[in-house]
Amino acid sequence: MSLEIKYMVTIKINGKDYSVEKGKSLLDVSLALGFDIPHFCFHPALGSVGACRMCAVKKYRDADDQKGRIVMSCMEPVADGLIISTEDEEVKTFRAAVTEGLMTNHPHDCPVCDEGGECHLQDMTVMTGHNYRKFDFKKRTHKNQYLGPFVLHEMNRCIQCYRCVRFYRDYAGGKDLNVFGSHNHVYFGRFEDGTLESEFSGNLVEVCPTGVFTDKTAHKHFTRKWDLSNAPSICTHCSLGCNTIAGERYDSLRRIRNRYNQEVNGYFLCDRGRFGYEFVNNEKRLKQAFIRQKNNVLTPLAEKEIVDKIKKQLYNSNKIVGIGSPRASLEANYSLLSLTGTDNFFHGISEKEFQLTKMALKYQQHSGVRIPTMKQMENADVTFILGEDLVNTAPRMALAIRQSARNILNEDAGIRRIPEWEDQAVRDLGQLSSSHIYIASPVKDYLDDIAKKSFKGSYSDITALAAVIAKLIDKEAPEPPKHTKAIKELAREMADALKHAKNPLIVSGISSGDTALLQATFNISTALLKSKVNPMLGIALHESNSMGLALLPGESLQKASYTAKNENIDTLIILENDLYRRDDSILIDELIQKSNNVIVIDTLENKTTQKADLLLPASAFSESTGTLVSNEGRAQRFYKAVFNKNEAVRDSWRWINELKKIHNNKFKGWDNIDSLFYSLTDDIPVFSNLKGKFPDAGFRVLDRKIPRQSIRFSGRTSMYANLSVSEKKLPQDPDSPFAYSMEGFQENPPSSLVPFYWSPGWNSVQALYKYVDKANGPLKGGNPGVLFLDSLSSEQAKYFNITSNEPGITGKDELVIFPVYQIFGSEELSSEASGVSERIKKPFLLLNSDDITKIKASAGDIADLEINNTIISIEIVMDNNLKPGVAGVSVQLPGMPYLALPARGKVHIN
Repeated sequence: MSLEIKYMVTIKINGKDYSVEKGKSLLDVSLALGFDIPHFCFHPALGSVGACRMCAVKKYRDADDQKGRIVMSCMEPVADGLIISTEDEEVKTFRAAVTEGLMTNHPHDCPVCDEGGECHLQDMTVMTGHNYRKFDFKKRTHKNQYLGPFVLHEMNRCIQCYRCVRFYRDYAGGKDLNVFGSHNHVYFGRFEDGTLESEFSGNLVEVCPTGVFTDKTAHKHFTRKWDLSNAPSICTHCSLGCNTIAGERYDSLRRIRNRYNQEVNGYFLCDRGRFGYEFVNNEKRLKQAFIRQKNNVLTPLAEKEIVDKIKKQLYNSNKIVGIGSPRASLEANYSLLSLTGTDNFFHGISEKEFQLTKMALKYQQHSGVRIPTMKQMENADVTFILGEDLVNTAPRMALAIRQSARNILNEDAGIRRIPEWEDQAVRDLGQLSSSHIYIASPVKDYLDDIAKKSFKGSYSDITALAAVIAKLIDKEAPEPPKHTKAIKELAREMADALKHAKNPLIVSGISSGDTALLQATFNISTALLKSKVNPMLGIALHESNSMGLALLPGESLQKASYTAKNENIDTLIILENDLYRRDDSILIDELIQKSNNVIVIDTLENKTTQKADLLLPASAFSESTGTLVSNEGRAQRFYKAVFNKNEAVRDSWRWINELKKIHNNKFKGWDNIDSLFYSLTDDIPVFSNLKGKFPDAGFRVLDRKIPRQSIRFSGRTSMYANLSVSEKKLPQDPDSPFAYSMEGFQENPPSSLVPFYWSPGWNSVQALYKYVDKANGPLKGGNPGVLFLDSLSSEQAKYFNITSNEPGITGKDELVIFPVYQIFGSEELSSEASGVSERIKKPFLLLNSDDITKIKASAGDIADLEINNTIISIEIVMDNNLKPGVAGVSVQLPGMPYLALPARGKVHIN
């Protein structure tokens, strides 16, 4: 990757001089300067193709040129002395004519279109001045397709901008959506009806400038976009911390949209993050407290009785043990820690996950390695992914790495003086080029199609490959285990590429459960550091607050079980955690049975809530405010969008606040989330530099709160007219600077407090142009979140002596079984979303054809899988990417028991 040097040039727009970056497209810099230039096919993340002809401007040869000529601003590079006009009458007429042509076949259905009110086509039609249609002939029509549970298709609204296929195929690597036909009969869809296969298909909803692709989940509870109350939020479905906007109407969560953060998710989300929100409205939601009666049945508990029952539960409780959660906020976990004390607080995860997470944290803190943002990952020139199926465990990271494959194309284009933003020209140039992405995994990977080399083997094979690479980079690295000649040859190529890279990226994660694999990954990073190469290291963790929980004191579930065996637990408090998904059911049963009283605080019914003596309903993420720490160590605040009028449902930390006040009469309680957060930053040193970094509840701009609602919000006095004709007092939020109102500061708020994108003339998501310094650039005022792990480096990176925990095959017909995660189904909360549930596969066992033949079975047969005395009936799926003797089993899918993997196992046919 070549060193980027920015040169500034002076151009004249509408008679005024501007200093801009040389080589950028004219449309790009004009939008950044605040000019409203209509466009359709251009998207900041996709570049320019000049397809729609909407962004016309007048270009003049020099100051004496009075006539000029029309050019497309998206295809015009800025150069010193460039003179243009965006307001020329000929240009305005040209744009209006283009709009009129596009509208000849567009239906007159804005009032019933889901996109109405935040439609880019509506905005551009008004901007170009096209007011009346002259086309009196029959419109061309298309048949719409069924595209699955996430996206609705209405092809008649298409204006042929090509954004959808450019994103889906070129950017996201999808294969099943394309453009068909020609001339006036162009069709964007699949070759036949069927579910869109890409894990990023939901982005079509925001990429499409019209209503061709709309949110099917939001359609089920449709609300006009200007009638939503919104709040900035954080995705809770993996460890990456993608920024989102949660939208509410009539006290229910209606949709999730992407919230731009240049360093994290940019313009795009994965489908789990976009559509997994529906669990909040699931019928399994806990909406009242329950208490276990003498007949061992959980019965509803009236709100006025809850405090008395808590007092009874905690009466004479000397030993209170708390089980935290990697999906609960930092504040909720800390509040439980402060109640129980450090010695009695446990992380609520298995010993293996606990050790792997701690290992990753320690290495990131003390090795001096660079912890990259996802934006920085896109700039890697050599990438090596070890054993982590990113599209299923950290999807947005996989999408970022896919973009890094283009860096070699950009270099070639730069040599030929083709700007990076000329998207089609760069892609045409690079048709025969290969990326510098290397993958080592047991099964087929989402990025295999663009990888330079994709090695398939067991975790021990991948560990050996990594160990050989480390040794080739640095002779001081530990001796690698035995390996094949093929591994040696591949390692030599990869070591050479990494050593000579300017911006190498090493990626792995903890989903494998393999300690040796993670250690070998860190050894490659250490070898590069010792060789004066400065690598980036990306580690995918399990859940939205896995990193935050790891930074708190505490031990694993196994240690909690040991405590239960040796000490009398008066009260066990379980925070937002289905423990039966975390560890062996025998261990969990023993922990619960050894506890005299069990209090469970959670959002949804699950196997653990069924074991509670006192069950307290917790607010969902959309109904609360809190902080999460992503895998890169970025602390980010999410805010309440929905005001839950059910007073029996409270934030988890508020329940614990009540418990602590009852247990300790000297404790006065936390007034709001800020006082709790300040206690956290005072008590836990690693969080001390977060104090004052987030706007607190008292934050105001010109003495005004930030409105959750746009100025177009309607129905405030009529929404509840069926209940009362008088307008009730608006809900108050003691935890944030947001108002449940359209009144407040109407200008752009600080970047971390942006609840929606809107600007005069820009009602669609494209209003984002008014919130960023430049396209693909940082938000005005900086990107949200606080990175604080990279400041903790203090030691020289050291090598690990690799200790393999992948089980060898010792018995006849035994296989080594490894875990296979699924983007839809392996994450607990999103699995309860109705749309996502339609995409969840049945549990499956991946086997090589040779192993299937050995057991005299066929693909599709139901087999019994025996692992650690657990027997599961499961469907066989053939995968010849697997080496013989190795099998993969789907994990964490609904109905599947917890499996400690990797492990030895046997497969039998009934």
